[in-house]
Amino acid sequence: MARIGVFICHCGTNIASVVDVEKVAESAKTMPGVVFATTYKYMCSEPGQAMIKESIEQYNLDRIVIGSCSPRMHELTFRKMLKGTKINPYMLEIANLREQCAWVHTDREKATEKAIGLVQMSVAKVANNKPLTTSTIPITKRALVIGGGIAGMQAALDIADCGFDVTIVEKEPSIGGHMVMLDKTFPTMDCSACISTPKMVECNAHPNITLKTSCEVEKVSGYVGNFEVTIKEKAKYVNHDLCTGCGLCQTKCPTKVTSEFDQGLSKRSAIYIPFAQAVPSKPVIDPSACLKLTKDKCGICEKVCPIGAIDYKDEVRYTTEEYGAIVIATGYELVDWASMYPEYGGGKYKDVITGLQFERLVNASGPTEGHIVRPSDGKEPKDVVIVKCVGSRDPKKGKSYCSRACCMYSAKHAHQILDKIPNSRVYIFYMDVRTPGKGYEEFYDNTRRDGAQYIRGRVSKIYKEGSKLIVRGEDSLIGKPVTVEADMVILATAMEPSPTVADVANKLGIVIDADRWVTEAHPKLRPVETQTNGIYLCGTCQGPKDIPDTVAQGSAAAAKVAALLCHDEMETSPMISYVDPNKCSGCGFCEGVCPYKAITMVEYAGRDGNRRVTKIVAQVNEGLCQGCGCCNAICRTGCIDLKGFTNDQILKEVDALCL
Repeated sequence: MARIGVFICHCGTNIASVVDVEKVAESAKTMPGVVFATTYKYMCSEPGQAMIKESIEQYNLDRIVIGSCSPRMHELTFRKMLKGTKINPYMLEIANLREQCAWVHTDREKATEKAIGLVQMSVAKVANNKPLTTSTIPITKRALVIGGGIAGMQAALDIADCGFDVTIVEKEPSIGGHMVMLDKTFPTMDCSACISTPKMVECNAHPNITLKTSCEVEKVSGYVGNFEVTIKEKAKYVNHDLCTGCGLCQTKCPTKVTSEFDQGLSKRSAIYIPFAQAVPSKPVIDPSACLKLTKDKCGICEKVCPIGAIDYKDEVRYTTEEYGAIVIATGYELVDWASMYPEYGGGKYKDVITGLQFERLVNASGPTEGHIVRPSDGKEPKDVVIVKCVGSRDPKKGKSYCSRACCMYSAKHAHQILDKIPNSRVYIFYMDVRTPGKGYEEFYDNTRRDGAQYIRGRVSKIYKEGSKLIVRGEDSLIGKPVTVEADMVILATAMEPSPTVADVANKLGIVIDADRWVTEAHPKLRPVETQTNGIYLCGTCQGPKDIPDTVAQGSAAAAKVAALLCHDEMETSPMISYVDPNKCSGCGFCEGVCPYKAITMVEYAGRDGNRRVTKIVAQVNEGLCQGCGCCNAICRTGCIDLKGFTNDQILKEVDALCL
């Protein structure tokens, strides 16, 4: 006979202000199997946990129900508490009286009635729980970082400094990401390259870090501690083991194409190093632009290379390696504003540029060596308009979210224009000004004192008259339309996830949201973890953020990885699916719906009465399964059940509420 203890939490006033917790506890005492019930103000606190432990001993309890907040919040807390008692940690049920009751109701009587029902269901389920035990799996002490921007580099360096081997996989020919494109960083206005370039060099020189540039993750299998990753290395057509990076091939190459690094404001060779500080500082050949590879002509780079490093027969290569943990740092791109906002010129006017293009113009290593000029004619602009929230906070045309960094980099751009161009004028159209970081408000105030004119309102149209761009909008503070003649317009465009993130997420079996940002396990308690154990995230793959937050997340993800890799083995959750092979028909529906790729179809030899049979059945990988129950729900033969949430246990809950 079960001996159940019920503990109802006030949660301060979160629950007690709406639910009569004393009445719930009194009602619980009459439920089958309950031998003790009480309340406490904060059940998760140290005194609250001590009280539960004392009650377990005093009333000889063998399972407990806690009526408190969401199990997502503190179920692990109470399981850890039970490890020090005679009760199995999985002989515990959490009745969610906060999120599912107190927070969604105002009628105290009805809320109390519902709370009693929730506790009644939990009591019925815990009475049918079975003790579960964890198992252990070995851990491969290596980490993979996908993405070589500032977030990925910070994570890799911190992991490597802990003594673990790290591989950085970067799809571009150089690490560095977007940060190396910038000129200055707000609010201190220190040189962006002065911060990022030493980190790039450190990554390349660190004995525990392996760089794999021009590479992509092709396939991922396995589970936490034991991921098997296939990496695709694109053909570079240059042997980097031989190449010294002298640059002679670039100067002699006759083919010039648009530079991606300079955001289309300059040209590069078909064989190129992306930028001066690139790591590795060795060229690659663009196969779509190279005359030798497309038309079997030219071949000048091969002729002038003094050490014979050019290899036109280079091919894609695949390598498979094992890792214990994976960090996603795939970064961001800017939205395609031209297709979203044809009223802004739709890309027709060369002098309507993005903030990232302006960064290249104002950068000393950029196409104009830091001179701010109009792309159309090379003349210095005197009147500049900055339009904020282009694609952000615009659910009808763009993205509904705020891109967070735009307010500050717009203020930075205004400051740079006013500082570098005498007698210049800057007009900033804005919806709101958001300055949440340390020193940000002061920086914004200084920009206004510098002379930047902020106009609250949206821009409705940008068109050209002669050599001027006409910007029409509204000043919502005075309720009047505004027209500004500008020499150049800078659009503060929205951030969106890297185009590769959906593919990476699919290969890793992790979740992305409606805007394609990688979803964290919990926004407050597990902000750099995903729902798949052993896979972590950092930087702008999760959502828009500035450099300080990005770097902080890189270090946070590294700390999580180090905490995992410092162990030789780890415990796995026992609350996972299991298959009765005798009932399984081998339909494979469960394999298709599993979001964690934890189910595979295998051959099984068994018996049907006295007859030996061989058939295809589902098999669950215990390291990958997260216990979500999708397979259980779709199984037509009822051969799959979920430990801790079996069909019988769920039905007992329903019976307790209905009978």
